Amino acid sequence: MWSFFARDPAKDFGYEIGELVPGLDDKSIWQLHKGKKKGGDQDVSVFVFEAKAGYESLLDTAKASVKRLKTLRHPNILQYMDSLETEKVIYLVTEYVEPLVTNLELPKKDEEKKLVASWGLYQVTKGLGFLTGDCGLSHNNICSASVFVNRAGEWKIGGVDYMCPVTDTPPRKSLHALDCYLPPELKDSSHKRPGPKWARDSWGLGCLIWEVFNGPLTRPSSLESPGKIPKSLTPAFNQLTHSNCGSRPSPADVLTRCRSSGGFFKNSFVDTMLFIEEIQIKDSTEKNRFFSGLTSVMDNFPANVCKYKILPQLINAFEFGDAGSAVLTPLFKIGKLLDAEEFQKKIVPCVVKLFSSKDRATRARLLQQVDQFVDHLSNDVLNQEVFPHVVQGFSDTNPTIREQTVKAIVHLAPKLNYNNLNEEVMRHFARLQARDDQGGIRTNTTVCLGKIASHLHPQVRQKVLIVAFTRAMRDPFHPSRMAAILALSATQGYFTLKDCATKVLPALCALTMDPEKTVRDHAFRAIKGFLGKLEKVSEDPSLAEQMEADVNAASSSIPSSLAASWAGWAVTSLTSKFYRSKPTEGSPNPTSASAGGSQSQPSSNVTSPSTEGATSNERRASEDASADSGSGADDKWEDQEDWGDMEEENKSNPEKGRVSSREPVSSAQDGWDDGGWESFEEERAPSPAEPLSKSSSESKPASDTKPTSSYNWGITRDNETDDFFSSASHLKATKQSKPVAAASKQSPSSENAWENDDWDNWGAGKAPGPALGGKGDSKSEESRQQREARRQQRQKELQERRAARQAAGPMKCIVAIVVG
Repeated sequence: MWSFFARDPAKDFGYEIGELVPGLDDKSIWQLHKGKKKGGDQDVSVFVFEAKAGYESLLDTAKASVKRLKTLRHPNILQYMDSLETEKVIYLVTEYVEPLVTNLELPKKDEEKKLVASWGLYQVTKGLGFLTGDCGLSHNNICSASVFVNRAGEWKIGGVDYMCPVTDTPPRKSLHALDCYLPPELKDSSHKRPGPKWARDSWGLGCLIWEVFNGPLTRPSSLESPGKIPKSLTPAFNQLTHSNCGSRPSPADVLTRCRSSGGFFKNSFVDTMLFIEEIQIKDSTEKNRFFSGLTSVMDNFPANVCKYKILPQLINAFEFGDAGSAVLTPLFKIGKLLDAEEFQKKIVPCVVKLFSSKDRATRARLLQQVDQFVDHLSNDVLNQEVFPHVVQGFSDTNPTIREQTVKAIVHLAPKLNYNNLNEEVMRHFARLQARDDQGGIRTNTTVCLGKIASHLHPQVRQKVLIVAFTRAMRDPFHPSRMAAILALSATQGYFTLKDCATKVLPALCALTMDPEKTVRDHAFRAIKGFLGKLEKVSEDPSLAEQMEADVNAASSSIPSSLAASWAGWAVTSLTSKFYRSKPTEGSPNPTSASAGGSQSQPSSNVTSPSTEGATSNERRASEDASADSGSGADDKWEDQEDWGDMEEENKSNPEKGRVSSREPVSSAQDGWDDGGWESFEEERAPSPAEPLSKSSSESKPASDTKPTSSYNWGITRDNETDDFFSSASHLKATKQSKPVAAASKQSPSSENAWENDDWDNWGAGKAPGPALGGKGDSKSEESRQQREARRQQRQKELQERRAARQAAGPMKCIVAIVVG
């Protein structure tokens, strides 16, 4: 009666037993099942043995196997977790693994398969060395059916059913499928002299090597031919399968020989895995060197090893070590292999913590690679935890950090909330565009503003875009003026027809007198486009509503993906890429597009004015721009953007920001409809005879650099409260930074020209034409005019002397005749 109420112990088992895993077949007394811990998400493997009548000896073998595995703890031996024994069934729970036979059947590249085999065989050999050398135990069952692989790609020794002390006679195997693995000395009773304690397991290791490269072993005679075993491993295999047990090497000897130069275990994969296992005892220099070179060798590594073996070590090195920014590149490379859930769990917490780092190199690396993880950041995490740290980069004293921060906004803008994007970012953009002493940063601010225009609130767009772009048209750095023209063209859908006629066109017309021909060319093309738009509406007023459809739209008709691929940046990585190259006679022919932007046509060659008199830092920055940016003529606006490489700082010349190039800047496309931001710069390769310059981590402006606010832009002071962009920058004379040593003296009236200008009231302001070039661009024109005057004066003097000699010639002849 009581047996009726007896509970089955198996029902209280703490693990759920799932589907059967194939691979063991008739070479094991166990059946392998997938399992999961009840009440949790931990995956496990459950080995199940079911007792049958007439097989009592197998039941004892299974119980002994559980007891033996429970007492063995080693990284290369299958990890015991739990077990349950009843009269009918035995459950053995281990870490989640799959049979080696199944793992070897997975499709792999030849190089990847070789690396996986080298690391796996290394682990099995090391595990056998532990058993025979340290524990005095003989496994007696080493084959493909007794080796398992976990998620991290680690090979684990299992199948300890026939394990015994090395001095004992091994138990008899009840499964006939295992007879082909018996060493010769156990088959032939005449071999009575005992061999070394490792002899039996060394033979098994040789059988395993043969199966890894040739498939399951069916008969012992197959071992006589190495088959597909690599040549570097063949000598070790021949020794392991030697018929004389005394000639077989120990596992320790195999490790030593195969780890030597040219050995099968000597490769980048095994070296990487060994370093990771010993990373806790490595110093910071070794760790940084390892992490820096890790990315380049991971291409052939198995994905599961990267995800479950290398990634945890990278995270630990970041959280508990001092690896710094060196872990970022391999961290994000492995992150591409993760799904969204895994990325959120493993990578995002590290990214959020890294943004709070005070290390500039770390922050720069994060900003450069923001596109690789921004999609995985939730809006709340980005706005509340990441953005407060990102926004500090706008005020950093290092130009590289400021530049990379501006670039990062392009990727962050779609997820920023109203306050962060439309107020905080715009306030910093206004300050950078008006006050930053680096022309490239001012230019990139204009570029970025054009790219994120689709994400701005319609009312903010109406206040900001025209004001910001017309302000950039008065920048002394001519690439900034060019970027403003292209930005106006690319965002023309956000302007009302009235604004196009009363604000945009007057500003563009002023640029038709710009000292730089490339700027004038772009201005003329843009004017033709806007005039064509107005002309169409004039002929058919019903088109006005269609033309202004995007003015108050919440989202842009221009896809964000297209905006993100616009040609690249105007001036990239000011402090990390300064190229030197020989001056050239002229720049390549720029290409233009029609007003509709559907067809490109070539334009005339462009030559730059003489630069002999240009000594200002703005002129040198202009040359850096042409040397560092790529031409958009061939990339079809689909190439990846050129982000600055901070690693190049360590390879460059210690000179800061000084270049000797004088190559003219030319346009490659007009950027009317294709959004070509970078088209005003031509790509130049660095001269092999001149080294790259090196920037310091604390980059400072050159002594002859003048802040933008020191220029008088020739603008009136009326209605300054209507200028949203100027008021956002909060420029005051009392807060103005100290002028650098080489800056020219300023008049009080021109000190605050940025903040006192009424950008929206074109009727009240005076014409911007005279101030367009600024001192940075007009100085070369003045120098050219002076040289031309001197040349004409010399020609005049030569003509006078020539005329005097001609007049004196006949008189000399007359005198000679009279005397004769």
